[in-house]
Amino acid sequence: MRRAASRLLFLFPWVLLFAAGPLIADTIVLKNGRRIWATRVFEKDGKIGYETATGSFSLSAVLVDHIDRGTGEPDSEFSASIAPPSTEAGPARELDPAGEISRRAVHDGAIDREYIAILEIDARQGKPESGDAAAMAHHAAAQFELGRGDIEKALGEEKAALIYAPEQPGLLMTAGYLHLRLSEYKQALNYLEKARLLAPHSPDVAKLAGWAYYRSNKIEDAVREWKRSLALRADPDVQAALDKALRDKQEEANYAENESAHFTLKYSGEAAPELARAVLRTLEGHFSSVEAALNYTPPDRIGVVLYTQQAFGDITRAPGWAGALNDGRLRIPVQGLSSVSPELSRVLKHELTHSFLTQTSRGLCPVWLNEGLAQYLEGARSGMEAAALIRAYEEKQAKPLNSLEGSWMNLQGEEANYAYAWSLANVEYLVQTDGMADVVRILDRIAAGRSTEHALRDVLRGDYGDVTAGAVAYLRQTYAP
Repeated sequence: MRRAASRLLFLFPWVLLFAAGPLIADTIVLKNGRRIWATRVFEKDGKIGYETATGSFSLSAVLVDHIDRGTGEPDSEFSASIAPPSTEAGPARELDPAGEISRRAVHDGAIDREYIAILEIDARQGKPESGDAAAMAHHAAAQFELGRGDIEKALGEEKAALIYAPEQPGLLMTAGYLHLRLSEYKQALNYLEKARLLAPHSPDVAKLAGWAYYRSNKIEDAVREWKRSLALRADPDVQAALDKALRDKQEEANYAENESAHFTLKYSGEAAPELARAVLRTLEGHFSSVEAALNYTPPDRIGVVLYTQQAFGDITRAPGWAGALNDGRLRIPVQGLSSVSPELSRVLKHELTHSFLTQTSRGLCPVWLNEGLAQYLEGARSGMEAAALIRAYEEKQAKPLNSLEGSWMNLQGEEANYAYAWSLANVEYLVQTDGMADVVRILDRIAAGRSTEHALRDVLRGDYGDVTAGAVAYLRQTYAP
């Protein structure tokens, strides 16, 4: 998300505005430092179960360091979002009804490769039920890797499971979900369509397919899938997603369409075709720039919608300070423009950077790093706010970066200005001091499930406190010598 173009100089003591926080939830702290925010956490049969806005999940208790009750911030960015079939139920569990294979495949905080290899040998020799056993062992390993945040390894294990049980809908659904997490929507749909043939009345297949279509900018297909899911099972998250998609569908019913190598674009009649083509040309140029900076290429086209100002507010329901929004599609108000102004170009690059960061980090990039990098790559720098940021730090009123990891949707004007400025200052310091290559390595570790602070230690040998102190020293030296 980007601030509106009119950049306000925030005044001390704006940091006090953070006193009123969002709703409180539980926090699961994993041994690798990663945090999971949940509305409810419970323990059952050696597993930690938890509920979020996206559904119910579980992970092995051996992965958990501790649980902080009433200290988390629900992750509103992923409300009504994609969710895998529950690991406690569904067709995959039929392979291991007693859970014995899962317990033997993953124990003491590790995957038992020797045990899985024995099951695979039995399967190749055709021993009865050995194929199902090997499949369940790999599925358990996939859940273990997913709990650690390594989506690519989890997908590899799920595909290995499908070698031995290719007609298990639960395995196919989980593979589809993991492709969704990797922003690989076509591959996700391939697995989900196979699952539908085997489980035609599964609400989970339709739920996940809806998200694959929605992220592919195919709103009508998403609406069809979510209506099918709701007809099979009531689900408030699917209902919320459907309501949002129906607003999109109604607003975009008469929009024109265009596309380029990396984008599909829809625009209202009040945006001239020449402006739409210019936006695509600008985005393609920014795509190459961000691709080179982050050393990453999104696998599928990115959706873009150009709105009037009124339609932007009605559809996104974003806070008043938001000048644009990226919720999987780039949503940009362009009312009154006939060409791509320098300000619109910066907005486009800012929101495009969010798409790259969400995908390269598997959706785990903390908001301060996401917004800081988006500002930095659009060309913003910290000069105008440096003095106020230094003063806040000296008077011990600077906001800790870990408090800016979660959603900013509830922030108001001045506190939002502070959050953006403080995030930019820290990112600017990281890039100018350690280089973009180290920032990319930090993102890679976050994508692999490391917490942001652990990723900083891995790459920079410092924690949040070190980064903050370094950022303030950088601001003094660069802008206030």
